[in-house]
Amino acid sequence: MTDRVFPSWMGPLLLNPLRSWRLKPEQLLRRYIRTGMTVLEPGPGLGFFTLWLAKSVGAQGRVIAVDIQPKMLDGLRLRAERAGLKAWIDTRLAQRDSLVVDDLANSVDFVLAFAVVHELPSAVNFFREAEVAMRPGAQLLLVEPKGHVGNDKFLKELAAAGEAGLSEADCPVVAGSHAVLLRKRAA
Repeated sequence: MTDRVFPSWMGPLLLNPLRSWRLKPEQLLRRYIRTGMTVLEPGPGLGFFTLWLAKSVGAQGRVIAVDIQPKMLDGLRLRAERAGLKAWIDTRLAQRDSLVVDDLANSVDFVLAFAVVHELPSAVNFFREAEVAMRPGAQLLLVEPKGHVGNDKFLKELAAAGEAGLSEADCPVVAGSHAVLLRKRAA
């Protein structure tokens, strides 16, 4: 991770009701998520999207939430337990240069990379790991905040995604953000 990782002590800010008023997980993700899916969410924080994802994939699916900060994962597990969703969420501690998802090869249906790629030491490595984990035809939603990521940096992230074998499928609108839906080539 870079020195710009969102600090765990600020995690509760990500759950602020004002954020939920402006950004609703269901509105952003419902067209991509179905019951039974396997979803990979790097950088989930305390689970702003994770709990909704777990409800949506149901008992037949699972959400793999990967973070480099143990305190974020502890908070996410607590929230998931309180919501009765802990069994559907697999939390994993990432390493500095790896998501630690080697066991997921060709099994992930959807990846949510929301405001996280700019914090990683290598966008190229991230997209390569994500592509290996994704099933053929799987989708990755990349969203980066315009306040942290300029156009040039976002274009470099897209180039890294392309090098990993992901191609642009759609450009959803997410207020204040760059956003693109990427797809892994079908086999």
